[in-house]
Amino acid sequence: MHYEHILIRYGELALKKKNRGDFEKVLVKNIKKALQAYPKAQVIRTYGRLYIALNGEPYQEIEGKLEKIFGIHSFSPTRLLQSFNLEEIQQAALEVIKDVDPMPRTFKVQTKRPNKQFPHRSMDMNHLVGGFILKNTEELKVDVHNPDVVMQVEIRQDGVFLSCKTVAGNGGLPVGTGGKAMLMLSGGIDSPVAGWMTMKRGVRIEGVHFHSYPFTSEQAKQKVIDLAGILSEYSGSMKLHIVPFTEIQTKIREFCPESYTITIMRRFMMRISEKLAEKHGALAIATGESLGQVASQTMESMYTINHVIQTPMIRPLIAMDKTEIVNISKKIGTYETSILPYEDCCTIFVPKSPVTRPKLEIAEKAEAKLDVENLVNWAVENTESIWIEPQQIEEEFDLFN
Repeated sequence: MHYEHILIRYGELALKKKNRGDFEKVLVKNIKKALQAYPKAQVIRTYGRLYIALNGEPYQEIEGKLEKIFGIHSFSPTRLLQSFNLEEIQQAALEVIKDVDPMPRTFKVQTKRPNKQFPHRSMDMNHLVGGFILKNTEELKVDVHNPDVVMQVEIRQDGVFLSCKTVAGNGGLPVGTGGKAMLMLSGGIDSPVAGWMTMKRGVRIEGVHFHSYPFTSEQAKQKVIDLAGILSEYSGSMKLHIVPFTEIQTKIREFCPESYTITIMRRFMMRISEKLAEKHGALAIATGESLGQVASQTMESMYTINHVIQTPMIRPLIAMDKTEIVNISKKIGTYETSILPYEDCCTIFVPKSPVTRPKLEIAEKAEAKLDVENLVNWAVENTESIWIEPQQIEEEFDLFN
């Protein structure tokens, strides 16, 4: 059978009450943007549900797009009947279940009836549809506890939706409903996962990457562009800001105590990220920090490093261990790119014995030898901004200056 509709369900949005309509509008916008390559597909919004009329567009390709859109709890390829005739509903349900491959051995019918004008109650429909399927199939049996297939019948004002397949979505909130944050995006495993988890709460992100050419290669830069490209498949599009960091790292190495170089480097990164946040209208900075994972991620380090900014920090990985983070990176498709062996600025110039509990007064004293304000301003002014689109990377130098 060729499915002509996809029924979309959302979980958290249903709890938004008065603001629900605004969240739905953003979700519709995000779905339309993700399906730009399928111009015949039409997104239709009704109370409590969205559905897509495929109009001949390929279901399998669109399924892959919908799985990545935040705000969708689940969706189903669906047969839509405009008729409320019981016999037609029974016949359509039989056709839908016969189309399941491989043919199931057990099933149950689960009816929802938001349209209370429909004469048969949900429990009655379960029996009426289930009995009809049993009579017209040979080896199919009912199992209400653990069926191979659930025949879902949803009777709404705009028609009857029939489906045997439910695909899990990413859940969360639609990207664009929770403001904007700057994501400190390295080439490692953690920061792309932090970006994905931040987007799941409806936050639009822009990446900030610190590039220390020639100490870090063009391959390292491309690796981060590729990671941003993978993240953009979940957000629709994003900007990536590539900050020239060579001079700052060289000055830190030349004038600051070796054990404090990581701490001072991170303080500079925070200052620059905050300036970029102000410039581009972001209200927070997101990082991939996990408490205690490395020397610069102790409580004392975070205090000393964060002391230079006022902007709120988002740390979605703070209580996660490495195994949990790696599992998410594999799920979202960033892992294989993250482990490519190209160094970023955080892995060069690593001191032999980095301080794990840096003191604020010592960091401030070490920085007194540097022209902090001019170094930060120069880095911000010379940042390269790139538009990242899903499956398409376009460079736009100085576009946002």
